[in-house]
Amino acid sequence: MNVIAASELPSWEGKETGVSSWIEVTQEKIDQFADATHDHQFIHVDPEQAAKTPFGSTIAHGFLSLSLLSAFSYENALGLEHTTMGVNYGFEKVRFLQPVKVGSRVRGRSVLKSAVEKRPGQFLLTWDVTVEIEGQDKPALKAEWLTMTFVDITK
Repeated sequence: MNVIAASELPSWEGKETGVSSWIEVTQEKIDQFADATHDHQFIHVDPEQAAKTPFGSTIAHGFLSLSLLSAFSYENALGLEHTTMGVNYGFEKVRFLQPVKVGSRVRGRSVLKSAVEKRPGQFLLTWDVTVEIEGQDKPALKAEWLTMTFVDITK
C-alpha cells in the first residue's frame, strides 16, 4: 500500500493505485462463507449437483467475491499519513459479471475515482474496483466503492 499525505490525493484521482496478490477461492472458503451467511444454495456447496449445471463446478457467492475487496485494499489502495481509522461507506454500483469457479484465483485492481474532504481530516474516497479472475478476460465484478478515512490533522 502506498502511504501519501492527504494533500497528494488530487494527483492520484483517475489513476490506478495498485493490484493485489492473487487469492485462491477454495471450496473450504466457499463453505465457510455459506455458513457465515446462511446461504447454502447447492451451486455453492454441493460439488456433485453443481457439476451438472452449465458452470460444471461449484461457484463462489457473488458476495464472497465482493467481500474480498477489504483484503485486496490492504495491497492496492492508498493509505493516508496519520490515519486514525478508515470505514466502509458503501457502494454506488456493483455488477457481478462472471461467476468465480471453485479453484480459481482472483485479485483486486483499484483506481481512485475521487477524493473529497467532507470535514477537516475526513476524506470520502471513491474507488473503481475490479475483481479479476486469473486467465479470464471478463472480470468477476466491477464496483464503485466508497470509503471514509479519518486523519489526525494535529500532526
